[in-house]
Amino acid sequence: MTLQDKIEAGRFVLTAELGPPRSGNDRAIRKKARHFRDIADGVNITDNQTSIVRLSSIAAARILIDEGLEPVVQMTCRDRNRIALQSDLLGMAALGARNVLCLTGDHMRFGDHPEARPVFDMDSIQLVATARGLTEGRFLSGEKIKTPPRLFIGAAANPFAPPLEFRITRLDKKIRAGAKFIQTQPVYDLELFRAWMDGVRDAGLHERTAVLAGVMPVKSARALRHMQSEVPGVLIPDELIRRMEKAEDPKLEGIRIAVETIEELKAVPGVRGIHLMPLMWESVTPRIAGEAGFPSSGPAPANTNQGNIPSD
Repeated sequence: MTLQDKIEAGRFVLTAELGPPRSGNDRAIRKKARHFRDIADGVNITDNQTSIVRLSSIAAARILIDEGLEPVVQMTCRDRNRIALQSDLLGMAALGARNVLCLTGDHMRFGDHPEARPVFDMDSIQLVATARGLTEGRFLSGEKIKTPPRLFIGAAANPFAPPLEFRITRLDKKIRAGAKFIQTQPVYDLELFRAWMDGVRDAGLHERTAVLAGVMPVKSARALRHMQSEVPGVLIPDELIRRMEKAEDPKLEGIRIAVETIEELKAVPGVRGIHLMPLMWESVTPRIAGEAGFPSSGPAPANTNQGNIPSD
């Protein structure tokens, strides 16, 4: 079954995230792929995240397919105009990648080429609509496509940036444009997330798309403080930072927090899955998935000391 099949069948799914290397080395992707095999229903490939140059998300997706995984190609509007975006959507479909997460993209000033010229010919909502149009057999120009691509279209949501009403409205626009699944920013403030989901359910949006709640495991209080002060759209409660500061083994505590968060999110009405973001810590995925009770999960590895602190 594909990710789309599982979501449409009502299965509670697990997607996870993989960061491509800053090189042309395909072995790095293949090595990371083993941490997701027989565990994740879909594996996101980031698209030059935080505006730092990395291996192409589309190329990495093809490598994941070769490794027996189902990729979710992240595609941003930052670096491409509408011609290039449509071309890449056709290209990923031709290579066998069907799932796409449509994003506006981080601004260049956050990355390693701040002097680069931004494109932003369209935003994420328009990209969702564009992808939907391609699947329906038409380009933005209005011309017909002989062989339309088969795409399962998703978008991102931020439950934590005020005002809450605007976030619900923006989510509604993405769903109307054609988003069939939504992956949220990482959830640390469960109370605020539940309030956002109340609004989602009140608007009936949970019946029109699959909400996958984001979970990002971290290794240290330092990583949480960094996100609290530097990363827009991520809200970190102070008590969570204090908990990590008091922990004898911060990495183990980070795993416990992630598992506890997943258990809480499973109980939130309208949540249809989890999107795990172990940035630069992909090796922890089997352990978290196993302890959180996902049925497809394999045995948890004993070593939790691999990887680096997530950069965002």
